Amino acid sequence: MAESIMIQGTASNAGKSLLCAGLCRIFAQDGYKVAPFKSQNMALNSAITADGLEMGRAQYVQALAAGTAPSVDMNPVLLKPTSNVGSQVIVGGVPRSTMGAAEYYRYKKALIPEVMAAYRRLEEAYDIIVIEGAGSPAEINLRQDDFVNMGLSKLTGAPVLLCGDIDRGGVFASLYGTVKLLERDEQERIRGLIINKFRGDVEILRPGLGQLEELTGKPVVGVVPMLDVDIDDEDSLSARLSQEQKVGLIDIAVIRLPRLSNFTDFNPLERLEQVTLRYVRDPHELGSPDLVILPGTKNTMDDLRWLRESGLEAKILQHAERGGAVLGICGGYQMLGEAVLDPDGVEGGGSLRGLGLLPGRTIFYGEKTRTQVEGVFTAAHGIFAPMAGVSFTGYEIHMGETENSAPILSLTDQTGRPKADGQSRGNVLGCYIHGLFDRGECAAALINCLLSARGLTPEAAAVDWDTYQRQQYDKLADGLRAALDMNQIYRILHKEA
Repeated sequence: MAESIMIQGTASNAGKSLLCAGLCRIFAQDGYKVAPFKSQNMALNSAITADGLEMGRAQYVQALAAGTAPSVDMNPVLLKPTSNVGSQVIVGGVPRSTMGAAEYYRYKKALIPEVMAAYRRLEEAYDIIVIEGAGSPAEINLRQDDFVNMGLSKLTGAPVLLCGDIDRGGVFASLYGTVKLLERDEQERIRGLIINKFRGDVEILRPGLGQLEELTGKPVVGVVPMLDVDIDDEDSLSARLSQEQKVGLIDIAVIRLPRLSNFTDFNPLERLEQVTLRYVRDPHELGSPDLVILPGTKNTMDDLRWLRESGLEAKILQHAERGGAVLGICGGYQMLGEAVLDPDGVEGGGSLRGLGLLPGRTIFYGEKTRTQVEGVFTAAHGIFAPMAGVSFTGYEIHMGETENSAPILSLTDQTGRPKADGQSRGNVLGCYIHGLFDRGECAAALINCLLSARGLTPEAAAVDWDTYQRQQYDKLADGLRAALDMNQIYRILHKEA
């Protein structure tokens, strides 16, 4: 029967996901069989398991950090926002319904048995479960029927480590305030405090740490510095979307759609020394990139309207008319076609004109495609012509199908069934495949196409993304071992402290 420990935060983006990934790696390095767990995740970055089920990207990454196969039991409930007040509710890896916030709040109690059944299966199969909370346990308006923070800690018996983000400021107040807003029995569940994302000399904090321990009655088990690690991010709060990038020979502009999803698709491109990759929300930011990418989105029709109203559609069309390269992935691919039709009201109904850069229409149906794939480019055109013959792996997560009389990708899904996907016309290419560039040769081939189009030597070399990620997990574990009192954390895990 597994032991468990839980990381909760004073707020969203306090660094819970990264801390959990690092602890998963540490416990695995120490010889334990480890699983992550987050009962309910709200995020637009998701992943597909080997059995074709959908789970949050953060728990998928934490499983890889733990050296175990990702499973939807590690994230039994996934909420994917479709609007400011509604989300697609995915339970056990399968879409169940789309609900408004109030409707889901009334419904969520019914999910507790399914959440706990998933947890119990992990409990039987692993030595340690590293549990991630959601948001903050001090959201006292959500305390009733809670199964993501203190409610889950009670259900599982997991002791809690509470972390706060010092980079935002006010970390002492947020940690103290969070503790004091909890009921007495909930306060007792917190066995240690972590200050996260610190920059500077930790000795300056010492007087404050001592006073915080006195005020809360909780030990500070570590001050974690702002670690320079490259781990896939959970959602669009990521600093990756706005941070300053290195200047490379090739400029890639990713359109930062309002409901941007699975932007982790492009992380491998950032690792190539020739590449500047930036996220763009305003027409004035676009400039003259070598490649414009339209990424995935949880709501193609709403984001297509936004693209049009923002003025970015006109800029992208001008870019394409000048011979600039354009790539669309999943929802971005759907936008590049002639039209998007929603006869069944999957995204609210109606129809919209697409950008018209690729032939064919997309029609939405209620069934979601979810599968891992592998394949090869059989053809491409224009700037992308040298991609022919390049192999790839990836996954599909999408509603709707796109008419396609001239596919450019030959692939098989995880059942071995052959499929075809993707289109190319001129310097425009689109397909449904997420994770297309995780295989190093595919990322390098794309950049070499762009270098050649600039008259430069195609010298981009393949970076093995899996190897690189494993190195980053080890780097994260090393950073946490140096910053955390692991002896104390093991005592808390074993309920000795």
